[in-house]
Amino acid sequence: MKDFIHHALSIQECVKELAEFEALLASKAELKERDEILPFFKKNLNLAAFLGTYIPDIANPDRVANEYDIFGDFACDLAVGDSKSQTFLLVEFEDAKAGSLFVQNGVKATPEWAPRLEHGFSQVLDWFWKLSDMEKSDDYENRFGARHVAIHGLVVVGREQTLKPREKARLKWRQDHTIVHSKKVSVITFDQLARDLNYRLSRYPEAAKVDKS
Repeated sequence: MKDFIHHALSIQECVKELAEFEALLASKAELKERDEILPFFKKNLNLAAFLGTYIPDIANPDRVANEYDIFGDFACDLAVGDSKSQTFLLVEFEDAKAGSLFVQNGVKATPEWAPRLEHGFSQVLDWFWKLSDMEKSDDYENRFGARHVAIHGLVVVGREQTLKPREKARLKWRQDHTIVHSKKVSVITFDQLARDLNYRLSRYPEAAKVDKS
């Protein structure tokens, strides 16, 4: 699904799919992007679409695409949009491993940001560059419905079980303060993703009607 499809979000199905995602995270300490993470979100479109709620202006995530082509030069793992507010979220998934976030470099006491995380972040920068270059084109309007739309980025990478409090604080600070070309770019772990989605789903009355078992 390399183009957007119109999707009618089901909160009840989201709850069930989130339970499957939480079970997947609990089943092993590490998950591979290509073999496990991408296939999961391709299969579970309701939860994939619900990731759009990371952006407040995406009230109804009614457009979704996996491996979304960005004008032939790049592709994001997941794209979610709200056709009414004309707001979109582009998602890059990386491996869910402890070493995907920070790595120890020699004798330095403070670990450095891991290449896997920086690779994902650089991907988002390239998407934004290409989108800015194409923004006033007919092709851009055909894809997004207007010559200018709001587009944000999300990188989901790593596990947090082995993170020390200092590294958790560094990651949180980066998440809260990274703005690129007036666009929000968040970097979160898969564990935080599950927690955040669980909380957001709990705000919907329909979620209370679902038996997760």
